[in-house]
Amino acid sequence: MSYRRIAASAAVLAAGISLVPGLAHAADPSTGKAHGVTTPGLSKAAAPKFTDFNSPAVQGKTAAPQAPSTGANPTLAVGLHAVTTSAHGLKLDTAITSADAPLTISIAWGDNTTSQERAAGTQTVTTPHTYAHVGTYTIKVTVVDQNTQAVVSNEVVVTTEGSDYTPYGPTRLLDTRNGTGAAQAKVAPYTATHLKIAGNGNIPAGVTAVALNVTVTNTASGGHITAYAGGGQRPSTSNVNFVPGQTVPNLTIVPVSKDGYVDLYNGGWESVDLIADVTGYFTQSASSGYTPLNPARIVDTRSGLGTAQGQVAGQTSFGVQISGQGGVNPGATAVALNVTVTNPRQDGHLTVYPGGQQAPTASNVNFTADQTIANSVIVPVGPDGKINVRNGAWAGIDVIVDVVGYYSPYSASAYVPVRPTRLLDTRDSADWADGPLGGRGYIYMPLASGYPHTKGFVLNSTVTNTRDSGFLAVTPDPYTKEQYENGTAGWPATPTSSTLNWTTGKTVPNLVQAGVGYTGIIDFWNQSDGDIDLIVDLFGVYEDN
Repeated sequence: MSYRRIAASAAVLAAGISLVPGLAHAADPSTGKAHGVTTPGLSKAAAPKFTDFNSPAVQGKTAAPQAPSTGANPTLAVGLHAVTTSAHGLKLDTAITSADAPLTISIAWGDNTTSQERAAGTQTVTTPHTYAHVGTYTIKVTVVDQNTQAVVSNEVVVTTEGSDYTPYGPTRLLDTRNGTGAAQAKVAPYTATHLKIAGNGNIPAGVTAVALNVTVTNTASGGHITAYAGGGQRPSTSNVNFVPGQTVPNLTIVPVSKDGYVDLYNGGWESVDLIADVTGYFTQSASSGYTPLNPARIVDTRSGLGTAQGQVAGQTSFGVQISGQGGVNPGATAVALNVTVTNPRQDGHLTVYPGGQQAPTASNVNFTADQTIANSVIVPVGPDGKINVRNGAWAGIDVIVDVVGYYSPYSASAYVPVRPTRLLDTRDSADWADGPLGGRGYIYMPLASGYPHTKGFVLNSTVTNTRDSGFLAVTPDPYTKEQYENGTAGWPATPTSSTLNWTTGKTVPNLVQAGVGYTGIIDFWNQSDGDIDLIVDLFGVYEDN
């Protein structure tokens, strides 16, 4: 068995991300060789946007002295400076100006919890705090001179960095073919369409990110689509890749600009039509947090798992019980899935929507005859605990559904976007010396090793230069970073779930909502017999409290 390459990694820190080396693994566990890789430069690291909140110094009032009294403290003043440190956390600097006297500091965090600190004279006291829920809070700090009972108070309003999810739709916001959400015209090459999110329908102002299923169609050249905050700097990452004549969908979680827009950039040589369907949005107010799950298959029409055995007839739907399946909590408001269409008899599209509703005009997966294609889906769960899957073609298809996580009011993890960053590109010899990922091999990435509050990542994975048909599986690794480093890690069980599917020679992207399991390591498996090139881009993290 010939040796095949693998692995690079990145560790997510509380205040950002630094890249650390991973190890190479053989394509056959019996040959188990390991090779180190060069550590990518820290300049490529992504960092969450942390926010500062300030309240200038306020001087206090002198209380009536109590015996024994040492007199007033006329210089007593307090200023406040807070900075977010994680999705739910912050640190508060209490800057005190005072005579040399013992002081007590009482902090009311605005969430019905308090802290007590002590100081003496002029100094700055730093106090960390973690909120149970995302939101906006008023912190009140009171400083008392224990000798004179002089008192000073100050307040600062803070907002957590993390955002919770609110299901919405699915609803079509953009279709350049008919003028929905933009001019009725193709998007010209190397230009962007400006899409309104906040204030569109019932989506509120203050939305921080949006879940959009972006579809490119009527393509005359190869290229890519990049989604990013409206008016912001366009990142070098991509969300959708396409070739001439291809219709390609991909789920994106996109930051929204302060004025409520996202931009969709056409990186192709020719004009394209763009379609965008919204399935939910994120705000910095308590709603539904996220719970990642180990990927679990809950539907396979080929075997009769989760529904009737046999192809889904054209223009028909079937229901899927979500609550209580695959680890999904019965209180889930939305579910994160990977949905695959295979064995289609003709071209068409697939729509996933909440139980108890009529099928919307939105689509999640577009396919051609005989194609196997997957797409990530975030869909609201109906009041009956179900979702529906509709075959929009006129002939039969097989459908596979893997669940990867869910959103609920009881889920603790909030979303924090980061600057879009390329973590891995096996084509780039400057950062990756081992070439393509070999067949049946895997890349392990200790993205959250040593950071227990990081529970998941929003990634975009793309395979290209494919030498054989197959699929990519993304799963938590059962072994620790230390076991890999000391050579005691075994070969993980081969996963059966799929993240994206390809045929020889195709380039295929798909969003990945990757949970980190118990060890903080994520594996990317090449489930084919030929080499592939793998590209992994990072867009955000989920952190608990």
